[in-house]
Amino acid sequence: MSTPENEMTSRHERTVTGTPKGPAGPSEGAVGTPKGSAGTPEDAAGTPESPAGAPEGAATSPPGDARDNHPRAHCVIDPDGRITFRLPPATTPHPQLLLRLRPKKGRPETTLHVLDLEPDSDRGHGHLHAVLEPNPVLEEGRWDLYLLPEPGAERRRLRPGLRDLRALVDGHLRDRPSPVAVRIPYVTKDGFLALRAWRRTAHAEARAIGIEDRALTVTARLHGAELHEDATVRLRLRGTDTVRTLRPRADDARSFSFTAGPGELTVDGGGAGHIWDVFVRPASDAPPIRVARLLDDVADRKHIHVYPAIEADGSAFRPYYTVDNDLAIEVT
Repeated sequence: MSTPENEMTSRHERTVTGTPKGPAGPSEGAVGTPKGSAGTPEDAAGTPESPAGAPEGAATSPPGDARDNHPRAHCVIDPDGRITFRLPPATTPHPQLLLRLRPKKGRPETTLHVLDLEPDSDRGHGHLHAVLEPNPVLEEGRWDLYLLPEPGAERRRLRPGLRDLRALVDGHLRDRPSPVAVRIPYVTKDGFLALRAWRRTAHAEARAIGIEDRALTVTARLHGAELHEDATVRLRLRGTDTVRTLRPRADDARSFSFTAGPGELTVDGGGAGHIWDVFVRPASDAPPIRVARLLDDVADRKHIHVYPAIEADGSAFRPYYTVDNDLAIEVT
């Protein structure tokens, strides 16, 4: 049985970016660090009613409880990664937009990025805007957004308004230089606006994943690096030094595919509950590059792109995307 990736993507895009009618409203190596398969994705975007005048194909967020006094921010992203935020009028003279890199559990916050909010000439009537330029490149992780009424004031978490992500949908069609930097605005599971950011020296974008004849075939394309004659695909058993090496089939200097079956995925000694992380090494002297899917509008795809398993010799082998959108293969 095969599972065309484009069918899954089209279903997702109808869910996330559709604008139904409604009433008007307001690594192994140096590149990437894979995480475990456990975790709950934070992308809670649905298909609420669109604000009046919303661009066709733009994602929106529900207005929520009328008693909610959190300010709401609209955002639009262009193909170069530039994000424009628009906020309602402020009552203070020097409001700012604060981006905070969410620290790991039990760690203090260490990374903040502040933007001045300026009058929005397109909207007028005191509305504000701020532009997050492609540079400097944000550190990889999840960034929470806040309104600072003025420098040093108490921060206020932002709710999402219109999120126009149409420029990201076909982002995989453009070749990216090194470093590969990606930003996706999304809605957290508790209903606030955040950014998911990736920053990798090089990146291998997974595209089609087919499952047929008791084997899985992955098609991918390199960004920020090129394939050489001695390129290899490396499957590393998470938590161990065990590595299985495969020879990729190269279509050109960037595009490649590989096939893995039970022979490559069976864990020595048997047993279940193992995970293979997927890398490509573009040359024998180059660091391995994580295979992932980052170049579209999906911030958390683990529970969106779900694939069937290969069953053989009493085990099941299933490809999946981790909480970081990295490609892995689970053995159960």
